[in-house]
Amino acid sequence: MTVGNDSLCAPLEWKFSQVFGERVAGEDIQNVDIISAIGFDKSGDNLAVGDRGGRVIIFERKDRKDTSKNYPTRNKLEQLNLTPACHPEYQYKTEFQSHEPEFDYLKSLEIEEKINKIKWCVSPNGSRFILSTNDKTIKLWKVKEHKVKSVKEMNPNRFVSSENALLAENSFNSEQDKVSLFNGRHWNWPENMAMNKVASKDIHDMIADQDNTSRRRCRKVYAHAHDYNINSISDNSDGETFISADDLRINLWNLEISDQCFNIIDMKPSNMEDLTEIITSAEFDPLHCNLLAYSSSRGFIRLVDMRQSALCDHSAILLRTEELNRPKSFFTEIISSISDIKFSSDGRFIISRDYMNLKLWDIHKCSSPVAVFKIHEHLRPRLCELYDNDSIFDRFGCCLSADGLHFATGSYSNQLRMFSYGSGSSEGITTEAGKIPDRKPHLQTTRRARRSSLSNLTRDFFRHGNEHSSLDNNETSVDLNSKLLHLAWHPSENLIACAAGSGLFIYYA
Repeated sequence: MTVGNDSLCAPLEWKFSQVFGERVAGEDIQNVDIISAIGFDKSGDNLAVGDRGGRVIIFERKDRKDTSKNYPTRNKLEQLNLTPACHPEYQYKTEFQSHEPEFDYLKSLEIEEKINKIKWCVSPNGSRFILSTNDKTIKLWKVKEHKVKSVKEMNPNRFVSSENALLAENSFNSEQDKVSLFNGRHWNWPENMAMNKVASKDIHDMIADQDNTSRRRCRKVYAHAHDYNINSISDNSDGETFISADDLRINLWNLEISDQCFNIIDMKPSNMEDLTEIITSAEFDPLHCNLLAYSSSRGFIRLVDMRQSALCDHSAILLRTEELNRPKSFFTEIISSISDIKFSSDGRFIISRDYMNLKLWDIHKCSSPVAVFKIHEHLRPRLCELYDNDSIFDRFGCCLSADGLHFATGSYSNQLRMFSYGSGSSEGITTEAGKIPDRKPHLQTTRRARRSSLSNLTRDFFRHGNEHSSLDNNETSVDLNSKLLHLAWHPSENLIACAAGSGLFIYYA
């Protein structure tokens, strides 16, 4: 992205695509099912979601998946050209329990299992890795999609060939245990299959859950390095290291070494009474492995170069802005605290979110942001009320497109706010997650039995959409209990995944 006349662009036309885990009207949302982290992998074909119950749920891209190995005919290609492109579609893939409740006996403190952050790591040899963290412990998970071997390859002595399938001598307890004997991932047993005995343990483990074709394993556990709650993790472009940040320190880790880390930022004063600011977010530069940025509760962003010194907090470029025309009050520093920062894909720009505004920064121009998008200016008269009910401390996330020209963040009433740089409109587009036009009433009115997590609805209940769902910003009616805090932008397409309560909503443009 370059700032100038060439960067001026029209606002995107956003449309609703999918929702997972939406609750039926009147159904209570349990705290453990509320989504607390979202992240795409580098390709955008996989989406990971973490919740307050310590679980990680993975979705995979479906609409681009090639399910046939046959080359299309010319007539089919012509038909495809005439057919409008379908909207992006994801499907549930797998889930696992990442963190469990813990108890710190030294501090007599119970540690929640809630997932604070999720990051996909560089995936060599086709393997995918996920970093997930709660307040104190970071874990590295290997999530490798395994291509199921043909039954003949697994145990050639047990099966014989037929015209369309290999006949097995194994019996299964239910229709769900049937899988096909064709090479590939989605298998269907022929109805006339002769079955006798119980399959071997290896085969049974493989087919016990036919929609789960991923193996996940906890590779590393990075613990006992933070005295305060972890608020950020960020993987490095070198594919070997990552950082973790809490209120006062940022640590540098090697992915292969879990029992040692290096403290590169330390803001803890010798006397805690002299503490004036804390770290709120940290992010590696997407291209340069030696550069990282971190934000503070005073509204500052510091850009540091790890080559300067072992302890990087004294050699930083400071991005800051002073509101000279507005008198300071008790709430000035609270609403200036930055809750999230993100680099543009070229590393030139940083998007930041504080309580009131979304700001775009050019790292070559430190004195003021390039653009400011007002989010909660209409709530300024209600700051006392927001302070009394702790809403003023809500941490809203932000994200930006691959070209760095479009930005998104969340607000109250489950509103998703989207902006375009240089579009001429400071209001942007507002969409309320969960309020979808032309939606049909739910036929089911009874409460569903709760299963393990977000996937209790994803396997048999999710909706599609293709209607534009923007609405006017209603400043008079604000639901402070419904807040859209977490969202992520697809790394190469104009597609946003956002969370409202236990629901995962996907929009595209």
